[in-house]
Amino acid sequence: MTDSLAAELRAVLQQGEQLIPDGKRELMERAGRELAASGQAARAAGVGDTAPAFRLPSATGEQTALADLLAEGPVVLTFYRGAWCPFCNLALRALQQHHGALTARGARLVAVSPQVPDESLTLAEKEQLEFPVLSDVGSGTAHAYGLAFDLPGYLAEVYEEFGFDLQRVNGGHARTLPIPACYVIDRAGVIRWAFVDPDYSRRAEPSDILAALDDLA
Repeated sequence: MTDSLAAELRAVLQQGEQLIPDGKRELMERAGRELAASGQAARAAGVGDTAPAFRLPSATGEQTALADLLAEGPVVLTFYRGAWCPFCNLALRALQQHHGALTARGARLVAVSPQVPDESLTLAEKEQLEFPVLSDVGSGTAHAYGLAFDLPGYLAEVYEEFGFDLQRVNGGHARTLPIPACYVIDRAGVIRWAFVDPDYSRRAEPSDILAALDDLA
């Protein structure tokens, strides 16, 4: 394991830049610039906001509600794009590696994506995740947090060419994805720390999440 999640993510990004044809990479970079320029990340739920409530099915079909999680302690809530995204898989794997440290601080970790439960179950089993992976089909929860956006048509076509069957894995909502984000929510339901970045190759460092939990104490 490298010194940080960021280092691992950079390595995957550099590898992808070598493998993806220039034309397609330019379209992906264009979409990233447009999303960043929209200012949506700055308008998303942030520190000091009350975390929008949710009740979503887990990979095994059980309903998980934010209120129930908060009854047990602070919550670390992470939004990811899907199991087809290598950056998401790295970020979830890093959170799993720090799961013991998170729970030792009394926190509950939960991940949310627009994937259908079967896809979440496959991911949870593959990565041996010990925390709930919830399905936000239709992205209602991501919308509530201000994170949901629609892929531009030209990028959706690129993803189709890559073989990402988002129509299937997202339950008929192929164009809508969340901006990757991570929140630390205190037991009162207030967001006390937030990471929201329109660049999907950047994710919250587990060490920063742990520090935010320490600040709650």
